[in-house]
Amino acid sequence: MIREFDRRFLKAENELTRIGAGEIGGKAAGLAGIADTLSRLFPAGRFPGISVAIPHCTVIGTEHFDAFLAANGLGADAVVGLPDARIAHEFQGGALPPRLVGDLRALAEEVRSPLAVRSSSALEDAIFRPFAGVYATKMIPNNQPQPDERFKRLVEAVKLVWASTFFADARRYLATVDRAPGDEKMAVLVQEVVGRRYGDRFYPGVAGVARSHNFYPSGGADPADGVVDLALGLGKTIVDGGTVWSYSPARPTAPPPFNGVADMMKHTQTAFWAVNMGKAPAWDPIREAEHLVQGRLADAELDGSLHLLASTYDPQSDRLVPGTGPDGPRVLNFAPLLDGFDVPLNDAVRALLAACEEALGAKVEIELAVDLDPRRGKPARLGFLQVRPMVVSGGQIEVPVERLGGADVVIASTDALGNGARSDLEDIVYLKPDAFAPKFSADAAMEVALINASLAAEQRHYLLVGFGRWGTSDPWRGVPVTWAQIGNARAVIEVWRKGMETALSQGSHFFHNVTSFEVLYLSVPEKAAERVDWKWLSEQPLVRETRFVRHVRPARPVEVAVDGRSRRGMVVRHDE
Repeated sequence: MIREFDRRFLKAENELTRIGAGEIGGKAAGLAGIADTLSRLFPAGRFPGISVAIPHCTVIGTEHFDAFLAANGLGADAVVGLPDARIAHEFQGGALPPRLVGDLRALAEEVRSPLAVRSSSALEDAIFRPFAGVYATKMIPNNQPQPDERFKRLVEAVKLVWASTFFADARRYLATVDRAPGDEKMAVLVQEVVGRRYGDRFYPGVAGVARSHNFYPSGGADPADGVVDLALGLGKTIVDGGTVWSYSPARPTAPPPFNGVADMMKHTQTAFWAVNMGKAPAWDPIREAEHLVQGRLADAELDGSLHLLASTYDPQSDRLVPGTGPDGPRVLNFAPLLDGFDVPLNDAVRALLAACEEALGAKVEIELAVDLDPRRGKPARLGFLQVRPMVVSGGQIEVPVERLGGADVVIASTDALGNGARSDLEDIVYLKPDAFAPKFSADAAMEVALINASLAAEQRHYLLVGFGRWGTSDPWRGVPVTWAQIGNARAVIEVWRKGMETALSQGSHFFHNVTSFEVLYLSVPEKAAERVDWKWLSEQPLVRETRFVRHVRPARPVEVAVDGRSRRGMVVRHDE
């Protein structure tokens, strides 16, 4: 049971409280369900050097969402079909329910540190599906000297999260789970941001996403060992699919899968996200990142936040030296931290995964943020931000290596993700190899989204083939679609071209949706043994064609199979 909102907030006895009645949504329900377990299993002192707790937060129940829509005439019937910006502005102009005003005003007066205002969708809880990245999250600095200003920014953030319930991406996503926008109710989680202020920036030393099952193990790791993604600064780097440090919690100091130090320096994190505590930006209440800024590694070093996270390149030995003691290029490999001498982060993460698995009775994904400052003699603080169950497909699929060379194999991969088989995909949507180039990736994304919308309207699933990473935030490394824009794909192929080679991301919202919807996911380097039969694709009956995309429908459905143990996968044609 969640207690009523305590206006002392950061000093309240209970970390999680609620404002108003109604549902509390998936994120808040996950925290409520694990709160007692965490208190019982992670008392102060269990891990010397690090404390574990849920940051203070309160959830605004859906009672206030319903009241806001009714009082301002903003239900699904009124706004669906409008552009996102128009919906957001309509919500910003709406009046808050009077009973909510007092509590939010009290929160703004009491708290003067950054807050994360996050969606907590009711359907996420009800239909056991993740809504990762579908709705808005807004962070606010909450450091203005005037309570009125803090209150205004807090209210704007709450209204943006409510408005995002009806944005185009949310509508497309709901369609993929056979729900309409009017079915949804939105609770809002207002959560203390874990971290500390460094000049004009506020951020955690480390953000992390950990899974108790690894769909993509490497270096001898076992899928049951799980996987952890770490990033310096806010977790936006991870959930947006940015560059992160991935490792097996069973082998935290194992050599990483890089081709030498130069390769590691090229492909590790060099920038991070923080809350802007300095000069206020241009007012833009409908922009999620309004109050965020990016820093570089040099900024973090000046802040004093890098010494437990980075190593230094020694040109004499061509090796990395843990820490930032000597001069030289820094590499964000988290080596000092993963050694565990000062802060036993990995021990705490492993214990959290085990406790959450037992509590939920399923494989789990957790999100966390860690405030590091052991030089002041205080333990690091691990803020437990979220837990949700994972969907892990079973079944034994066989894809022998010799089968990959078969004449009927259209696509072959030794780098596949997931486990399972489908034989019902009648449609194939693919980027035209002769027309596509990275500079056109944004245009290609829109063309794919339109075809996906058309197939979704016809309730047809399909095989999607393209270049680079699907769902990337970097348009030069792939096609920057959201999950909702390809939500009807049930098998996804990434074909690597020179300059677009990137390991599959396991930390992004995009990846989480891929695994949760049990989408089969094949990566295909352009070499002889792993191939795409473009000629066969080009000969299939055409349904529609745009500048960069073709949609074809073979005479018979293709078969897609992925062997999760060997990571081999293939697409097989069935000609008449």
